[in-house]
Amino acid sequence: MYQYVIDKDFLKRLRGTCGDIVNQLVQRINLDSDMTVSADLVGSGARNLVTQNESGQVDLDYNLYIEHSEIRNGREIKVHVRKKFNEVLRSKGWGDCQDSTSVLTTEWQHFKKGNKTEFRIDLAIIQKGCLGCHRLIHYKTGHVNLDQYYWNLTPNAADLEKKVATIKSNNLWNQVRDVYLTKKNFYLCNNDHNHPSFKVYIEAVNEVYQKFQQQQFVCSAGRRCETIFL
Repeated sequence: MYQYVIDKDFLKRLRGTCGDIVNQLVQRINLDSDMTVSADLVGSGARNLVTQNESGQVDLDYNLYIEHSEIRNGREIKVHVRKKFNEVLRSKGWGDCQDSTSVLTTEWQHFKKGNKTEFRIDLAIIQKGCLGCHRLIHYKTGHVNLDQYYWNLTPNAADLEKKVATIKSNNLWNQVRDVYLTKKNFYLCNNDHNHPSFKVYIEAVNEVYQKFQQQQFVCSAGRRCETIFL
């Protein structure tokens, strides 16, 4: 079952190591005129919600935001980013990343000293639009030339940071932690592999926020009723 990682030294080293690699990727991409990008640690890793199944592996999710690109084709965008990512990884002694459906995934790594928990980076390529963030998807058909690349709106992610701010200002963040961990273990027990950490995080935030809004509505309605009967 999943539990939160409580080794603060490991978490600090983890974020430092992975953050350095992603920052170098951003700098390397921005050196040429083909593309301008920025990047953020997102989801559970950015919110101190890193979990571990028993003594299993952990991952950090990063979004690589395309600010400007002369490359328009989805396939060519992912190939370009993957090439630059591999250059940075090789400079660190890491192997090449793998191209999954929705992210570029590094091989598993571990620190030589201290906590030996294996970790990796999952890097999503993102474009911001008027409706929210769109993730570059690589739909694999089994035949490379027939593969499809398209931008998919991140589900239930609209105004996510505003919801997080509201939740924290009302001292409800521990509820997000509880819901997130419960959902992670629910999907684990049901052998559901279609809910990566970033999706579970979005679900947890939306669930807590929705309950808060419902409570606010009930309280407001109750006050109106009291006024009518006075």
